[in-house]
Amino acid sequence: MLSHFLRKTLLRAVLFALSLLVPCVAGAQTYPSRPIRLVVPFSAGAGVVDIMARLLSQRLGTALGQPIVIENRPGAGGISGTEIAAQATPDGYTLLITNVSLVVSTYLYTKLPFDAARDFVPISMINSAPLMLVVHPSVQAKTAKELITYARAHPNELNYGSGGVGSTPHLCVELFKSLAGIEATHVPYKGGAPALADLVGGQLSFMIENVPGTMPFVKSGKLRALAITSAQRSPLAPELPTLAEAGVPGYEVVGWNGLFAIKGTPPEVVARINSEMAKILRAPDVRQQMAVLGAEPIGNTPEEFATFLKAENARWGKIIKEKGIRSES
Repeated sequence: MLSHFLRKTLLRAVLFALSLLVPCVAGAQTYPSRPIRLVVPFSAGAGVVDIMARLLSQRLGTALGQPIVIENRPGAGGISGTEIAAQATPDGYTLLITNVSLVVSTYLYTKLPFDAARDFVPISMINSAPLMLVVHPSVQAKTAKELITYARAHPNELNYGSGGVGSTPHLCVELFKSLAGIEATHVPYKGGAPALADLVGGQLSFMIENVPGTMPFVKSGKLRALAITSAQRSPLAPELPTLAEAGVPGYEVVGWNGLFAIKGTPPEVVARINSEMAKILRAPDVRQQMAVLGAEPIGNTPEEFATFLKAENARWGKIIKEKGIRSES
């Protein structure tokens, strides 16, 4: 039999332990209790990241019972906005939506105001999307193989544009050059739109760019499409071969967008957001809207997304180091 004193001591210990547990449980049940900030480290209307933020924010806000407030913070290739997000309180009320820039910035810049691995925790990969290899009609190549043959015979005669050093289109071409054994001159722009405009105007030879941006020019005959970058052909252009099929074995790249929380955010909050995102990305209307953009909804787990990010780090880190690519800013 326990003594009266020992029983009272044990009771107090149990009550104290419960008092510590209850706020955690209550916090998980009541999150969120105020609006959530979604930081987009790029300009409003600039590219797929912002499109995805606006496509999903209202639905996620409805699912969580609080509005999602989009905050566009462009600058320095996504670094400015990412830094702002990294400095936020890790309570689930600040989220970051971004792309491969989070991975490659580590290799492009000597000094960064954040550490991608230390400061952020992956919630879910939102979507993947192939890109398209397109040339100006003045380029004689009708296929990717012909483009490679010409480029090998005329090193650096061809030039290509991108939305900036370290952007997905830039890295896609660098991988293409590496695997195909060719050389071409990079012309960086402040955004993909002006680069694409110069390609249409004939100032550039070729680009690897997103499908929604290039497809209208392909259909109008202002650009010629040669290949798609994904492992499988795109439903938007089923007649177009993949680059692997077209003569570059092993080539496979997709653009992607993902949702992140600040490191230290309670695991139950990350799990809640992940669960709601998975439901949203399975919705038929969302899948249909993404299909129009040539994108595939993903909605994987934080662990699966982390594994993907690790592979992206290895791949792009290798290419950037091999090519000696550094940011100009």
